[in-house]
This record gives sequence, C-alpha cells and structure tokens, in this order.
Amino acid sequence: MIAIGSDHGGFALKQEIIKYLTDKGYEITDMGCFSEESCDYPDYAYIVTDAVTTEECEKGILICGTGIGMSITCNRMAGARAAVVNDCFSAQAAREHNDANILCLGARVTGPGLACKIAEIFLETPFDPDERHVRRIRKFETGYYPED
Repeated sequence: MIAIGSDHGGFALKQEIIKYLTDKGYEITDMGCFSEESCDYPDYAYIVTDAVTTEECEKGILICGTGIGMSITCNRMAGARAAVVNDCFSAQAAREHNDANILCLGARVTGPGLACKIAEIFLETPFDPDERHVRRIRKFETGYYPED
C-alpha cells in the first residue's frame, strides 16, 4: 500500500500520479487534500508520514509546490526518510543509497510525465543493503556527529 498526499498546489499532480500508479497495479491510499482549496502542507505531510512510519503503508508520496516543505516536515518525524526528487537518477539513488521511504515532489518544478516516471522508479527500486549505506543511514538516524 502506498500513501499519497498533497496540499492544494500539488492536488492536480497527485490526481495524475494516482491514476498512473493505479493503472500500473499499485494499491494507493489517498490521504488528502481533496481539492484545490487552500490548505497547509504540514497537515498532509504528517498524515502520510505517520502511515509510513507506523507501517500502515509501505511508502509515501507527497506533493506540494516544490516538495521542500513536505520533506522538511516529514524528516522531523522518527523513521521518516523523505527525499525531494526532481529527476529519475535521484529517485533511484534515494532508494538504493538512503532507503528513502517518502518521495516528495514539486508540482511547480516537475511536469506530470516526469513526476509519474519518478514515482514509478522510486517505488520499484530496492534498497542496496551494502554495509556503507547501512552505516551512513544509522549515523543520520541516531544523530551521530564525528569528532572534529
């Protein structure tokens, strides 16, 4: 199950991504917003992130104007690894190297065709459990700071 959410600025792109992924066979849970009426992106970032970090959903996708606000909000929650992605290579790397579990997209930055492809790559790419990736993730999850 994939959780998806947006603010008003990402609503139209969210609808296109839902259709694209549903047509590809993904099971999607739309967690809002449900119109282009002005709303606050953190509300939906928290809802989707909670669904992912509690393992109600396997991964999440969030869309706002740039993806940045959604990402900042998500990454404040334990267990969230949200990545703002604007290209296919970064979608793959976010999954392979960082085990990102939430994709953040900018509706004012990325067009619908590319955004759908990015979402597909993000969902299809497995994490590479190489020791160096695991070590680095452990460091940012625990707040490790190397000595000067």
